[in-house]
Amino acid sequence: MTIYKHFCKTLFVCGVYLSFSLYADQQLEVLEVKTSNTYEVSKSLPGKLLPFQQSKIAFEIPGRINSIFVDIGDKVEEGNILAQLDDNEINANLEQALARLDLATQVLNRFKDLKEKGFISNQDFDKAKSEYLIAKSQVKFFQVKKSQTVLRAPYDGFIQDRFVDEGTVISGSNPILEILEANKVEAHVSIPEDLIKNLIISYEYTFKIGSEIAQGKLKRLAPMSLSGSNSRLAIFEFNDFFLPGSVIDLVIKIKKNEKGLWLPINSLSQSEQGLWSVYTISNDGTNTVEKDLVQILHFENNYAFVSGTLKDGDLVVLGGLSKIIEGQTL
Repeated sequence: MTIYKHFCKTLFVCGVYLSFSLYADQQLEVLEVKTSNTYEVSKSLPGKLLPFQQSKIAFEIPGRINSIFVDIGDKVEEGNILAQLDDNEINANLEQALARLDLATQVLNRFKDLKEKGFISNQDFDKAKSEYLIAKSQVKFFQVKKSQTVLRAPYDGFIQDRFVDEGTVISGSNPILEILEANKVEAHVSIPEDLIKNLIISYEYTFKIGSEIAQGKLKRLAPMSLSGSNSRLAIFEFNDFFLPGSVIDLVIKIKKNEKGLWLPINSLSQSEQGLWSVYTISNDGTNTVEKDLVQILHFENNYAFVSGTLKDGDLVVLGGLSKIIEGQTL
C-alpha cells in the first residue's frame, strides 16, 4: 500500500488518498476519511446593485437653457459645469447693482468727512450708510443669481439621463440631468427571516457580481419586513465600483452543528429507504471489502456530507461498486 501525494481539489478536509493493488496492472483508489462535528452550507441570494447616490439635478431658477456640456454616459467630476442658462438679463442687473454700489460707496465716504467736520446731521449720515448697505446686498443678490445660472456636478459620477435640450425654457423644478455616483455602489438583498441571525453589521460577505467575486460590508438591515413578507432588506456597501444594475448574488455560509464526514459523490451507491451505500476496506489485516450505510445531509459541488457508521481512519473505496465487490479480499 502506498500513499499518493495528492490532495482533495475542494474546500473540504477529506482525508488522504491511498492505493491498493488489485492486479498487477490495476490500482484501486481509496480515501482515508476524517469526521467533523460541523459543516457549512452555502446559500446564494439574488440582489440588486445600485448606485450609492443617484440624483436628478435641476437649476434653482427659471430661464432658457443656453448650453448643455454633457450627454448620457459621460463621466464627470465634482464641480464640473454640466449646463448653463442664458445669463444676459442677470448680467445687466448685476452691472446696475455694481454701479449703484459704487455711487453709494462714494456718497458714504463723502458723508463721513462731512460728519466729522459737523456739516451734516446724524440722520443724513445714517441714510447714506443705509443706501450703501442696500446697494451692497443687491450686488450680492445678483451674484448669487448669476452663480445659479450654472449647473455643476454634485459629486464624481456618470450621466445616466438627459431630460431637456438647449433652448428649452424651464422653471426651477425641471430636472435637467440624472447623475450616478462613480465611486461607490451598494447592494440591496432580500434576506429571509431565518437567515437574519447569520448576518452581523459591519462584517464583510462574499458576492458574485457577474464573473467576479467581491466583498461587501453589511451596512444596515431595514427595521421592517418587505411588503409584509418574512424577508428584510439588507444593504451592503463596496469599496470598489461595479456597474449599477449588474446581476449579483450574496453567498452566505451557514454553519451546521452535525457530526459527519465529507465523501466524494463517486464513492456513494444508492441503497434502500433513502440511504446510500459506501464500500470500505477493513483494516483488520484481511483487506476485505465491507459495506456501510450512510445518510446524505448536504451536497456541495462534487462532495456530500454524510452521517452513518463510518469513523476516522476508515478506507472508503472511490468508485464504489464499479470498482469492487462486497466481500472481496484484496
